[in-house]
Amino acid sequence: MPSIPEPEDGASRPLLADQREADDANSADDAPPSAPQAGGTFTRNLGALEAFAIVISIVIGSGIFTSPGSIDTNVPSPGAALVVWLIGGVLAWTGASTMAELGTAIPGEGGVQPYLQYIFGDVFGFLAAWTWIVAVMPATLAILSIVFVESIYSALGVTDQAERIEHKLFSILILVIISVANSISTKASTRLNNFFVVTKFVTIAAIVIAGIVVIILQSTDPDRDIGGRDWFNKPWFGNREVTNPDGSKTDWNGLGSWETLGHYSAALYGALWAYSGWDKAIYVSAELRSPARQLPLAINTAVPTIILCFITANAAYYILLPWDVVSTTDSVAVTAITRLLGRGFGIVAAILICLVVAGSLLGNSFVAGRMAVAAANMNWLPRIFASVGRIALKPRAEEETEATNGTENPLQTTKSDAPINAIILSAILSALYILLGNFRALLTFNGLGEYSFFFLTVLGAIVLRFREPQLRRPYKPFILIPVIFAVVSGFVVIRGAFFAPVLALVVIVVWIIGLGFYYARKRLAARRVE
Repeated sequence: MPSIPEPEDGASRPLLADQREADDANSADDAPPSAPQAGGTFTRNLGALEAFAIVISIVIGSGIFTSPGSIDTNVPSPGAALVVWLIGGVLAWTGASTMAELGTAIPGEGGVQPYLQYIFGDVFGFLAAWTWIVAVMPATLAILSIVFVESIYSALGVTDQAERIEHKLFSILILVIISVANSISTKASTRLNNFFVVTKFVTIAAIVIAGIVVIILQSTDPDRDIGGRDWFNKPWFGNREVTNPDGSKTDWNGLGSWETLGHYSAALYGALWAYSGWDKAIYVSAELRSPARQLPLAINTAVPTIILCFITANAAYYILLPWDVVSTTDSVAVTAITRLLGRGFGIVAAILICLVVAGSLLGNSFVAGRMAVAAANMNWLPRIFASVGRIALKPRAEEETEATNGTENPLQTTKSDAPINAIILSAILSALYILLGNFRALLTFNGLGEYSFFFLTVLGAIVLRFREPQLRRPYKPFILIPVIFAVVSGFVVIRGAFFAPVLALVVIVVWIIGLGFYYARKRLAARRVE
């Protein structure tokens, strides 16, 4: 997104890490103040390419292959659907751009947690961490595990099995495999993630190329029966009668303004869910070698790349399939390839989509442990979750003391730098969500928890512009960008709570339990001091 350049002579330094030294030496009395520097758990061994790949891997997941139907059902035309995809992408970009501003100005691990703590106080930082650790990330991992297994079932022609215990156990098995893969090391995870990124680009490229081939063949022989043909015979922006998944019809010419707004908001909600994950680069900002430069670079290259992929893939769906099929299927990519090339290629497409979802699952699992580590470092969670490189039963401080005294068990020594305890915690919570929840409920629950704190974080960025105008911001988008996202994220939360009041109540209960946990730990810590 457009940004206001600011003088920054240390774009390559680790998140203003030298500012404190400059202040101590009294050599920069007139320099803009920086946020307090937090100690890091992880080494700075990632670059912009790895951050780019993590965002791509997380965002390009199941959404691009499952959301098109839900969006198409709620718009009057394919052209309007593509506009919704574009708007959803731009809105995600505004949020990511604001996160980049905070990520380069306020050092810290754990996603939005250090920003909310710095702007609004300790309680808000804790609640963000708590919500992500016990709700948002486990629900995300559960959703992706379910979608992975559902893709396999769909390729075999089996449907409506998501509630069966076999389906749930298979989903948990996939989750465990991915968690183990992420427990090897950061480098191993990023290398595997790079493979999945290539798989995602290959899959989307195959769909787009198939659409281009159909355009060429149809244009050279207008009477040829190939693809969906609706793209060739019908207006892309004309109102049409939409077929809903339950077989009912929606006549857009007969809808009032309020009903039309409701449909468009539902379509935008689906698009924003497909783009979810745009914030994940900030989870590894503390591991970037030059975050002030690399974090904005990763975000401002990854998000427009994703928007381009999503729009071209959706345009290809409308070329490959009859338009009433797009609105009624939840596996649009497999349906399109199967219809064009046969069942064998449809199975290949399903396998590729499974790999795409696996990549998203790997990326989300990779960042899920980072917030637990950050929360443990703040003493918001037991310190054992701050341990890296081993399955630890003691707090990290005790381990370091043992290592210093030479009493460390040599069998526990490992070269891994993965937050294994935090990954295990995330996997256990995710498995519970798989056993107790279902896809649609988890999706709404995830959105309510996530966007509540997106709204607070971006609102905080706006507040900080006026409260601390001199805070050094290596990256600073125009003020209109966070304002737009604050309005949209607030709308998403209100709409979600209105249409799913029970799940909204569950989120509130999670916050209440979290507050109880927070104040209980504070009292316990105070008693220990006494």
